[in-house]
Amino acid sequence: MMQRNRPAAGLLAVALLAVALVAAGLTGACGDDSGDGQVSVSLITKNSTNPFFVTMQDGAKQAAAAEGVKLTVAAGKADGDEAGQVQAIEDAIARGDKGILITPNGPGVNPAIKKARDAGLYVIALDTPPDPADTVDITFATDNFKAGELIGKWTAAQLGGKPATIAMLDLFNDKIVSVDYNRDQGFLTGMGIDVKDKKRNGDEAKTGSYSGGTYSIVCNEPTGGAEDGGRTAMERCLTKNPSVNVVYTINEPAAVGAQKALKAAGTQNVLVVSIDGGCDGVKQVKDGLINATSQQYPTKMAELGVKAIKQIATGGEKPKVTGGLDFFDTGVTLVTDKPATGVESIDSTAATSRCWGKS
Repeated sequence: MMQRNRPAAGLLAVALLAVALVAAGLTGACGDDSGDGQVSVSLITKNSTNPFFVTMQDGAKQAAAAEGVKLTVAAGKADGDEAGQVQAIEDAIARGDKGILITPNGPGVNPAIKKARDAGLYVIALDTPPDPADTVDITFATDNFKAGELIGKWTAAQLGGKPATIAMLDLFNDKIVSVDYNRDQGFLTGMGIDVKDKKRNGDEAKTGSYSGGTYSIVCNEPTGGAEDGGRTAMERCLTKNPSVNVVYTINEPAAVGAQKALKAAGTQNVLVVSIDGGCDGVKQVKDGLINATSQQYPTKMAELGVKAIKQIATGGEKPKVTGGLDFFDTGVTLVTDKPATGVESIDSTAATSRCWGKS
């Protein structure tokens, strides 16, 4: 009996050793975030159709290849799709990613971001600072208030004291997103119009004085940041007042839609201003469809984000915010072929060589 038990005991010992080795291997896989020594990072954009976010994705892919980072790209189905972004965050946590780069679709994403940070992921917002800003570890973004202020100052200078009849084509009217109110309120501030709550669109006086003369705000309409939304929003504004001569747009796709509505209505001599500065947008400035735009640098945001998470994951220092701001400023430049005195700008030719690249 004793002799028959010895082989059984030996087999049991081998089995236990195998289980121990498998367990050790699994523990090692959790500690090695991609399983092959690479740092894993997720980029989660608002959507994957807007050229701005497509460019950001391309920039992140190039940076990841250069840095030896394993990149996963995800996106909401459309601007405002918080649920899609929450799922992408959950997936990043489950994969054991070291960090997340995200352009938040709204405050509904905040709890998932907190969960990711609690799990040890370093979370960087790109382009759109969350509210509050400390929801993420840091934000790499355009100073969106300054971007709006630049096109506002330019518009006021171009009007030369004429009355301004203004259409405000925003992003949303059913949720509060920092990129939306910062651009809107920055534009009005640049125009010299008194804003009340800088984190709220549409609460300023509808009539009054701007820095050069009198103004009236005809509408605050949502566009969803899309061409179709821009056209519909502009049509609604023209129904309220066909004498609009200034159109502020949240981004260039919305501006293109607005121009189509203006053309269909036969409305001329309208100043259309926007924010993005993409290659298509710069061409629209050159062609006169957009009179001025503030150029951002999404490629730079993505590159800096990928490098920062790689650096942190390998024992390096964490990035710091720009002095006087609660985010890292990636720069903004006014683009127009009709420069205004006192407002620094570059023309469409110069902007073409820089569109969405490094500032």
